[in-house]
Amino acid sequence: MPPTHEVFNQVPPLVDYDVADDPALLEGLEREGAGWAAERLHELGRLAGTERAQEWGRLANEYPPVLRTHDRYGHRVDEVEFHPAWHELMRTAVTYGLHAAPWADDRPGAHVARAAGFYVWRVDAGHGCPISMTYAAVPALRHSPELAAAYEPLLAAREYDFGLRPPLTKSGLLAGMSMTEKQGGSDVRANTTRAEPGPDGAFRLTGHKWFTSAPMCDVFLTLAQGPDGLTCYLVPRVLPDGTLNPMRLMRLKDKLGNRSNASAEIEYDGALGWQVGEGGRGVRTIIEMVNMTRLDCLIGAAAGMRHGTVTAVHHAAHRAAFGRALIDQPLMRNVLADLAVESEAATVLMLRLAGAADRSVRGDAAETAFKRLALAVGKYWVCKRWPAHAAEALECLGGNGYVEESGMPRLFRESPLNSIWEGSGNVAALDVLRAMAKEPQSVEAFFAEVDRAAGADARLDTAVKQVKDALADAATIELRARRVVERLALVLQASLLVRHGHPAVADAFCATRLDGDWGAAFGTLPPGLDLGAIIERARPM
Repeated sequence: MPPTHEVFNQVPPLVDYDVADDPALLEGLEREGAGWAAERLHELGRLAGTERAQEWGRLANEYPPVLRTHDRYGHRVDEVEFHPAWHELMRTAVTYGLHAAPWADDRPGAHVARAAGFYVWRVDAGHGCPISMTYAAVPALRHSPELAAAYEPLLAAREYDFGLRPPLTKSGLLAGMSMTEKQGGSDVRANTTRAEPGPDGAFRLTGHKWFTSAPMCDVFLTLAQGPDGLTCYLVPRVLPDGTLNPMRLMRLKDKLGNRSNASAEIEYDGALGWQVGEGGRGVRTIIEMVNMTRLDCLIGAAAGMRHGTVTAVHHAAHRAAFGRALIDQPLMRNVLADLAVESEAATVLMLRLAGAADRSVRGDAAETAFKRLALAVGKYWVCKRWPAHAAEALECLGGNGYVEESGMPRLFRESPLNSIWEGSGNVAALDVLRAMAKEPQSVEAFFAEVDRAAGADARLDTAVKQVKDALADAATIELRARRVVERLALVLQASLLVRHGHPAVADAFCATRLDGDWGAAFGTLPPGLDLGAIIERARPM
């Protein structure tokens, strides 16, 4: 059949570009002490921008993992099969040190470099889950030096060694965590899984876990009720003699998004585990792992916003309507600039918190105090903003953005997860109140950071005074927790943008997010802002 028409005014694929070519990212990388990592980051960014890497992400989600509980003869195997694309994604992440590699790197900024790489390598969000948990497992594991000495070098190794074998015989390991149960959810102290001590110093765990992601990891940090109360245990999938530890994979969750990553319900049937940290102090032991994964939730949300913004700007630059390019239409420019402002604010905050994490690891008490409060604040707000941002970015593509081939539906389905994982909005907001009450030095450190921008913008000065006044009313603060945390996040983002960001971005942020000259939807920036400068920073090169 002859063609009936010529195809035109369709947008070329967004491929063969450097994902790391992101001004806010590169400026922050240098500022937070990891400028030495820029060359390697660009290498990863160019790979992330290839059609090949983007196809890995698509295939890993089109063909999600499959649970095999038994082999053909009826033997229990509890294996999860993945598409080859998943393994390519994982191998790349491990090779570039996006897992626990920074813990073996003494260079200042190593954790910032890793955060930047995690931000850039987001062709698929699902495989980031085991990468993130492996990164976060190390500080928790260090509560038991003997276990850390045996496992940490393998967790930090840049070798992706997939398969169920005794952990200490492998060239590289991945770690997961297993906390949530049916009856408790975020209330992990309600856990009923039991840990009975054995004669060999190990424990036998019996119980269930409702949501254990990446069940093909090699070891898991698991909470269970031991003789002294809720305690953390290191539980391997395979025992030293090569037999499977009785961790029964009951089913995989059928999730909204994050489909490339397997999340399982697990039954422990006398599974062998070793105690990590003090007995009865399981939450305190594993909370460091939770905090590190919170940082990755924020990084992932910031990366998702950047991807949505870049995709929308690319589409608008190559699509015409009503006689001119979309990117030249005043109202579309308003939307694109507003998306870019939100994205840059998230990226600047992410890098500041990665820098705080890096310096905290190296013994900086002030940065530790700042991170304690600011991480909970940032995790709450940036993750909350992503779903609305993803929806608006998708809408910029119109009907083309609503079809799976655009990749935008996958981005949209992914966007609610980071606000749920490691503490939903209410959990994060209440954790902020807990930090302020129990660790007042974290409040001092937070405002010391914000006050570094004092006098630079009157709108920011006013907003800081208002949020300090709001904190003084203790009677209703729990009811107002979300509003308070939102304002804390906004003044922190504004202070960073005023000090370090592009002037046009900082001006737009302060005028809208702080001064209230803004509507309830994206695309409601006021007149008089430099939209062109803002949009150009989000145009893929």
